[in-house]
Amino acid sequence: MTGRDPIFDNEAVQVTLPNGAAPIVLVCEHASNVMPAEFNGLGLDEAVRQSHVAWDPGALPIASQMAEALSATLIAGAASRLLFDCNRPPEAPDAMPPRSEIFDIPGNQNLSEAQQADRVRRFHDPFNAAMELLLDQQAPQLMITMHSFTATYNGAQRAVEIGVLHDDDSRFADAMLACAANHTDRVVRRNDPYGPENGVTHTLKTHAMPRDMQNVMIEIRNDLIRTDADQQAMAQMMTAWVQEAIATSGLLAMEEGGS
Repeated sequence: MTGRDPIFDNEAVQVTLPNGAAPIVLVCEHASNVMPAEFNGLGLDEAVRQSHVAWDPGALPIASQMAEALSATLIAGAASRLLFDCNRPPEAPDAMPPRSEIFDIPGNQNLSEAQQADRVRRFHDPFNAAMELLLDQQAPQLMITMHSFTATYNGAQRAVEIGVLHDDDSRFADAMLACAANHTDRVVRRNDPYGPENGVTHTLKTHAMPRDMQNVMIEIRNDLIRTDADQQAMAQMMTAWVQEAIATSGLLAMEEGGS
């Protein structure tokens, strides 16, 4: 794109800017499991680097398809969340976790203050700078963050299939949950498998709520979205819920901007 700001393309973040974007922004903080070569895979084997520990499998394809259908901007993390979790503040213990679920992360253990500061500079700061600039330029009315979660966590099976998460502002989550109740037999729950007490609403609290943007975080169990066909079907369902929620949540001006 001519005149595109380089802040939108770097090792920490990739931003997709559609022409005539609707006042909607999708965010996929855990879109990638990429680790620059100098980190030596944080000492992890390939299986762990491909697992949910390093990223949210399936989340980016769904977010991308939703963004295209809604004519929305997409902000996606470009590096593994094990290097720095862009849905956490730098001071959070799990921003650069030495252990994730049952896995030790050797390359995150005993990090010096200088090493931690370098991770913040390389991954946290560019991601948030791109977010701030984008929100300043577009002033969207709605933020949707897309995630996936593992079906088995610490040996326990999770019954929930789709989580609709929110912090103190539940306006859009309420509308999404009403759509789910009317249109699916999937197990859909509020603030499950995670909630604000787990620190997962950081992006919403930091960027959406101070701007009075309606907002929601969607978590999808990753065994439901393993194939391209599964991802396409889920993206279509999530898009339909969002469009219906927009129409019933007081964001009627957004209908003309979407598809």
